[in-house]
Amino acid sequence: MTVSKIEIDVKTQYLAAQSNPDAGQYVFSYTITITNESSQLVQLLAREWRITDADSKITRVAGDGVVGQQPKLEAGESFSYTSGTVLATPIGTMEGHYLMIDAQGEQFKTPIPSFRLAIPNIIH
Repeated sequence: MTVSKIEIDVKTQYLAAQSNPDAGQYVFSYTITITNESSQLVQLLAREWRITDADSKITRVAGDGVVGQQPKLEAGESFSYTSGTVLATPIGTMEGHYLMIDAQGEQFKTPIPSFRLAIPNIIH
């Protein structure tokens, strides 16, 4: 299976009410939609993230599934979930990959392209 058959869409949001800039805590949520554009069933097994803040501090996060689930996606199906992260700076990036398995039992990685986390209007 080619990994290009899995589409990843990301939307981010700064959560000002949960953030405390004076303490260096900037809270962001991200909603990811995973769409199976292949012709067969796939399942998401695990995820791995690389989170980088504006001070170049890198945090790696890995684990089974997403938000406690290991969703199965039939051909053409989508799965969306929302999660979050806390940065020590008002801007940063996230990137990573999902470990998936196809109907033949073959595991493959689907890259999650780098996306930006930033408080509104910080970059003009």
